Amino acid sequence: MCSCVTHRFHSDGETAILLDMTNDTGEPSLTIDELAARAGITVRTVRFYGTKGLLPPPVIGARRVGHYGQEHLARLELIEELQRQGMTLAAIERYLQQLPAGLSAHDLAIHRAVVASWAPEAVETVAREELERRAGRALGDDEIERLGAMGVVRAEDGSYQVDMGLLRLGVQLLDVPLSQQAILAARKVLIEHSRAAAHELSQLFRGEVGQRDARDVRSLSEHMHPLVVQALLTTFQRSLKEELREWVSASQVRRPA
Repeated sequence: MCSCVTHRFHSDGETAILLDMTNDTGEPSLTIDELAARAGITVRTVRFYGTKGLLPPPVIGARRVGHYGQEHLARLELIEELQRQGMTLAAIERYLQQLPAGLSAHDLAIHRAVVASWAPEAVETVAREELERRAGRALGDDEIERLGAMGVVRAEDGSYQVDMGLLRLGVQLLDVPLSQQAILAARKVLIEHSRAAAHELSQLFRGEVGQRDARDVRSLSEHMHPLVVQALLTTFQRSLKEELREWVSASQVRRPA
């Protein structure tokens, strides 16, 4: 059982930005039964998505057993998020066809985070067993404490309030060789700058629509929300890649011959 509360731990777009700072975990391949269990759907549904072209075919190994990767799981999570937004299967098929070929699980997770930001903000309250099922792995008490420090999980009366949009990211960060202090410092920077950007953009749009009817303002806001989040993510990705490129170049210059 789970219930939803109109509250979220992080600002719009922050999930996507944080996801851009992590890499795929290189987890082992999955059988179709394992993939279905991780995604919380039936094997029949996995096969149906495959026949509809929503899911790439598995890699066929020994004994003709199909092996699925993290990209398949990430695609199923993206499909689930698109369904949560009310999209039909035909609309989801068109959406997926527009995505670039060869996207990694990391890239698909970013797309899912952007899609999730379109929805009203919500946090699910779940039992520990459901938390671990959603996380895709068992979680020790110390790991749950670390997820709590990252703002992903909050323990409350024997259950857990979980920001599902950040859970996958948080679980990935558990295995990243960075100190907890560095992760929390990065989170603080992202929160401060994303809030500042949101405030300045709100002021800009407010000046443009200040004299319009309230319904027009609401409609424009709903239309602009996903566009602004996608623009923010794209800008951040390019800026981050440029910073990393300069960092690597500087390191190579300083390295002795």
